[in-house]
Amino acid sequence: MKMVSKSMIFCIILFSVNIKAQDYDGKLPPAENNCNGIFLSYVFISRTKELPHVKNATAQAWAFKATATVLNAGIYELKNWKIFIGFQNRELLVSASNAVLLSGDDFPAPVGNGTYLAGYPQADLKTSIDTAGDVKKIQAEIELTGTQFGIKPPGYPMPKTIKLFNDGYKCPAAKRKETKMHVCCVKDPKFKVKNFTTKYFPRQNGDLLISYDVMQAYPNNYQAQVTIQNSNPLGRLDQWNLTWEWMRGEFIYSMRGAYTRKKDYSNCVYGAAGQYYKDFDFSKVLNCEKKPTIADLPRERAQDKDVGMLPFCCRNGSIMPTVMNATNSKSVFQLQVYKLPPDLNLTALYPPERWKIVGLLNPDYKCGQALRVDEAQFLDPTGLHATVIAIASWQIVCNITKPKDRANRCCVSYSAYYNDSAIPCNTCACGCDNSVKCSQNAPGLLLPPEALLVPFSNRREKSLYWAKLKHYHVPKQLPCGDNCGVSINWHIDSNYKSGWTARITLFNWGAVNFVDWFVGIQFKKTGSGFAQAFSFNGSLLRNMNDTIFLKGLPGLNYLMAEADGPKPGDPRVPGKQQSVLRFNKKHLKGIDILKGDGFPTKLLFNGEECALPTHLLAADGRKWRAKSWVIAIITLLTFLLMLKDLQ
Repeated sequence: MKMVSKSMIFCIILFSVNIKAQDYDGKLPPAENNCNGIFLSYVFISRTKELPHVKNATAQAWAFKATATVLNAGIYELKNWKIFIGFQNRELLVSASNAVLLSGDDFPAPVGNGTYLAGYPQADLKTSIDTAGDVKKIQAEIELTGTQFGIKPPGYPMPKTIKLFNDGYKCPAAKRKETKMHVCCVKDPKFKVKNFTTKYFPRQNGDLLISYDVMQAYPNNYQAQVTIQNSNPLGRLDQWNLTWEWMRGEFIYSMRGAYTRKKDYSNCVYGAAGQYYKDFDFSKVLNCEKKPTIADLPRERAQDKDVGMLPFCCRNGSIMPTVMNATNSKSVFQLQVYKLPPDLNLTALYPPERWKIVGLLNPDYKCGQALRVDEAQFLDPTGLHATVIAIASWQIVCNITKPKDRANRCCVSYSAYYNDSAIPCNTCACGCDNSVKCSQNAPGLLLPPEALLVPFSNRREKSLYWAKLKHYHVPKQLPCGDNCGVSINWHIDSNYKSGWTARITLFNWGAVNFVDWFVGIQFKKTGSGFAQAFSFNGSLLRNMNDTIFLKGLPGLNYLMAEADGPKPGDPRVPGKQQSVLRFNKKHLKGIDILKGDGFPTKLLFNGEECALPTHLLAADGRKWRAKSWVIAIITLLTFLLMLKDLQ
């Protein structure tokens, strides 16, 4: 009996050893075995000194290789995984396999302050339980290559940290040993899990929502519909251009409702597509670029049987805010996409990545990754009371970003009745040409208000004369211009006991007419006091921080382009629109117009945030307060003068 027990024990031990060797093969580190969650690791592999070779170690560039791993070692599936790698050595990431930058940026990308990566094409990581330990389905391995600076051998240029970016997980400090770093992120017991009724991720909110819906699928191609929806009351796009990147060799065979800026099939003929589709007539292919640029069709092609005949298409790239026109707040187009091996089956569907969209003079949109959502539903195009369900759908969320310093495309100048001078737009507010001999750092010189009516290149004499007259300091090198295509003057007209008035003037110094323009204005304290706009259509958006929304009345909805002066040799004349705005003080407390409460804190033209002056006009002692009947006469005279100008 004892002999039997010993043999059984020996067999059990041997059996357990064999299972361990078979499952893990002795390759997994102890930390990975002990993790009941998401195990992240970063391994620095190698680096090579790049040209040029310099003596200063902090300035020397090194080409490096590293590997990051995301392993689902827990019991819950990880959907749409995202990680943060805390790079800190001025890294420039050149490539990352099986992942995309969450910011949507292209490679190479500066990531010296850290970067977020998301999975592609394997966005979800199954559990070992559901896959019988299939490593390919529970783990994503990212091969990283790039350039870094500043660490002299034998030091190891490692990131500060690595952590999971998904909701519901918490990560301790990463453990590091020489060239390796790892962390185990576990479920946060305090995190309240939302009970989603959707199969995939619920659709997100954002300023601009793009839906990529597969409507028809075949083994080697599919038809997709792209819907661009404006969800921001102050967002807008004019003559939009949409770009993305095909990640798996796809190409566009045909398109309806839009077109590609280049009609080029040479990449297919000389590439992988030409090798696989040997008998294919590529002369009929619309575009084979890896990063195509797509634009909306003009209005006259809306009824074209070949490329038009699609609802919400063909408006020359105009996407309006819903407060202006709800019907024109959406744009739709369709495309036929051909695939390459190994994606030759009905369900091998992958959307493009790295989406970007830009307009003529509009906000800067930053787009995220394509997120799988529940299939979109559409009305039956035949008119029947039926619902058409897409085969697969992805959503791309784009949000408006604040323009970087000197990267605006419009600017604001200030003037007021209580000061003789006007503060012009900031120096280089919309960027500067380095070849121009002017000061990019000197503040703009105060001007007589009438100088704002002439181009910056013609203001030199006026600004110097005004500075001499007012005894203002003039730098040795005069400041550069603002270089903005659109400038806006905000002038405080009057200030009286029960209210105040301001005049807004729009100048178009560019070569393009702006149709159906709009302006959004926000104040720190006085926005809710808005009462009336005299020659614009004005309304107060309470749900947008009391934003004043202005647009042109019928006949005044065009802001014309810059034109030649009336006589040869005269300065060019900008397109101009103007209106007086009236404000009440009845419900406003603690405001002082003379101390700056009458100037906006944020102003947008066609959704683009304009650069504001860095300082305000000071009252020069003439603190005049008008009576109600006086301001009524001033307002009426101003309105009559504007009507005369329009005739």
